[in-house]
Amino acid sequence: MSSEVIIETRNLTKVYRDFWGRPKVQALKALDLQVHRGEIFGLLGPNGSGKTTTIKLLLGLLFPTQGDALIFNEPTSNVSKNERIGYLPEESYLYKFLNAEETLHFYGRLFKMSAAERTKRVDHLIDMVGLNAAKHRQLREYSKGMQRRIGLAQALINNPELILLDEPTSGLDPIGTAEIKELIRDLREQGKTIVLSGHLLADMQDICDRIAILHRGELKELGKVSDLLTVQDVTQVKVRNLPPAALDEIREVIARHGVENATIDHPTTTLEELFLRIVRESDQHPGRRKVAADVGRMTAPSDEELAGSHNAS
Repeated sequence: MSSEVIIETRNLTKVYRDFWGRPKVQALKALDLQVHRGEIFGLLGPNGSGKTTTIKLLLGLLFPTQGDALIFNEPTSNVSKNERIGYLPEESYLYKFLNAEETLHFYGRLFKMSAAERTKRVDHLIDMVGLNAAKHRQLREYSKGMQRRIGLAQALINNPELILLDEPTSGLDPIGTAEIKELIRDLREQGKTIVLSGHLLADMQDICDRIAILHRGELKELGKVSDLLTVQDVTQVKVRNLPPAALDEIREVIARHGVENATIDHPTTTLEELFLRIVRESDQHPGRRKVAADVGRMTAPSDEELAGSHNAS
C-alpha cells in the first residue's frame, strides 16, 4: 500500500427526499475517509448503514447533498474517470439471453477495445472466475453464484486501476467465496486498489487491509483490521506439545502474580477453515469417510457376531 490517495471524501452527506423535497432519510452523514493505492479497503456495516450509497456517490451515480468526493484527485462528476474503474453492483444487471463470452465482449466494446484485445481479455477472465465449462450457456441458466462470477469478470474487463465491489461473495458457497477472496488478493498484488462493501464479518476480516464501520450513515470506526481486532487487555501464549509439568509451572507463575480469571486453553479454527480443509482432503483421498465411534460395531461386526448370526439362521 502506497501513500497515494485514490479516494477521498470530505464531509460527504446524502439525504434522500420525498416527492415534495422534504428530508426523508439521511443515508450518509459527514463521511471523511481516504483510500490509498494498492490496498483492500472494506466498508462494513449492517443493511441500511450507507455502504451502497457511498459507492454510488463515488461512481457519480448519485449526487451528494453536502461535501465532496474525489477519485484520482478528480471530482466524481467527471465521467472520464470511469474508464479506470471497475464496478460490481450488489445485484448484477446483466442481459440474461447472452452467454458469458457475449456478455464480456459487449462490455469490452463499451470501452472501445479492439477485437483481438477483447478476445484475449475475455478468455483470461472467464478462466480466472472458473466459468470455462459454462461459457456458452445463457446467463438466465446461471445460479446466483455463477452470476456473481460473471459479474466480477465484467467489472474487470477494462483492466481497471480501482475496483468497487458491492457484496462480491453474495450467493457463493464456501468454496466459491474462498476462490473469490483469493482472486481479490491477487488483484492487490497486481497493484489494483479494491473497495469492498459487505456485512459478512469473516469475509471482510480475511482480506481487508483497513475497514470503515458504518452504522445509520455515520462512520463509527476506521483503521487496520489487525489493530481493531487486537484485544489489548488480554495476553495469549501459543505453544505446541507443552509438557504437563511446564503447564503446571505456568499456572503457578500466574497465581503467584495474583492474576485472576486466567484461562489456559487450546486455540480453535473457524468453521470456514474446517470446511475447506475437509473438502480439500476429500478430493485428495476419495472414498475416505468419517465413522462415528458409537456406530463402529454396526459397520464392522466381529467374527463371533457373524458366526452367531449364521448359526441362528
